[in-house]
Amino acid sequence: MASRKSYSFTSESVSEGHPDKVCDRISDAVLDALLTEEPEARVACETFATTDRVVIGGEIGLADKANLARQMERIEDIARACIKDIGYEQDKFHHATCEVTNLLHEQSAHIAQGVDASNEKEEGAGDQGIMFGFACDETPELMPAPILYAHAILRRLAEVRKDGSEPSLGPDAKSQLTVLYEDGRPVGVSSVVLSTQHLDEAMTSDDVRAVVEPYIRETLPEGWLSDATEWWVNPTGKFVIGGPDGDAGLTGRKIIVDTYGGAAPHGGGAFSGKDPTKVDRSAAYAARYLAKNIVASGLASRATLQLSYAIGVAKPLSIYVDTHGTGEVEEAAIERAVARVMDLTPRGIRHHLGLNRPIYARTAAYGHFGRAPDEDGGFSWERTDLVEALKAAV
Repeated sequence: MASRKSYSFTSESVSEGHPDKVCDRISDAVLDALLTEEPEARVACETFATTDRVVIGGEIGLADKANLARQMERIEDIARACIKDIGYEQDKFHHATCEVTNLLHEQSAHIAQGVDASNEKEEGAGDQGIMFGFACDETPELMPAPILYAHAILRRLAEVRKDGSEPSLGPDAKSQLTVLYEDGRPVGVSSVVLSTQHLDEAMTSDDVRAVVEPYIRETLPEGWLSDATEWWVNPTGKFVIGGPDGDAGLTGRKIIVDTYGGAAPHGGGAFSGKDPTKVDRSAAYAARYLAKNIVASGLASRATLQLSYAIGVAKPLSIYVDTHGTGEVEEAAIERAVARVMDLTPRGIRHHLGLNRPIYARTAAYGHFGRAPDEDGGFSWERTDLVEALKAAV
């Protein structure tokens, strides 16, 4: 049965001020701080935030135990700096006055023994699990359009909030786009949903729409909005109490926002707060990197790639590729090519993508995928430098 060509698909995004994203940001900032000290630092950092309180827990490890103790003393300041940069200065959630509790402890030796390399044994994966990567040619970034533009709207609103252009906007926001497809290509938007915190209690939903609509229109491709597009801006009315004061937050609760907006499978593992020995993160980045290069090479216009691992075992247990009927060669040939062009052991992934660097706090909001690679190595998994190697390997 042929796949549908005309349909609508919806994805949502959340801003850096969403309670869960505040927590993701703090967890990744802790990771960056420790990777700055030691590229092989071990971090599994979880953050919880609620009214006037942030709790940070999990396990961390540095080879230099004295330095580990020094870094533990910095955790509170790291959290406050994140909250300040996001923009929270509310009575019941303020970067200077909220209570920060640090419950981090040293990494379990029993976990470390399965991951650490020795003379006799190659470094193993930090956990079992399955990871998916995805790419499609419907946007220049080789991402699904609904999630790409849902992110773009919120990034633009954050920019104008922070530069002072729109001081009435608050940090907490959510967007949702329903994109129309014809003949398999995105052609328009049937509905825009945006809920954003506002600092002026007198503002109505119409007032908020008047502020945000011009930025939404400039962000979406020309012609995608029409008279038939439905707008739902702050549909419940006032949204003054936001962030962790309005709703509790937790690291790792926005895994679909972080990836493909529901347009592709997800293995279930979150990213933020995890160092790159954790294949939940590094192998998901590798899977996106390979899927993107498959599409960029012209081997397919749509590709899903799955990897699987076992704790303490270096090589992936399986590699699976699905080109959704768009492949120019057999999927089994692409699977063999993928294994030839990239070392998919945890250490191989980290070396190939340069993941042992403090590049993670910037990933905590607006998606881990579809971003431009940074000169310092951030978003290295968005490069398309395997195109020629893949073509030669199939």
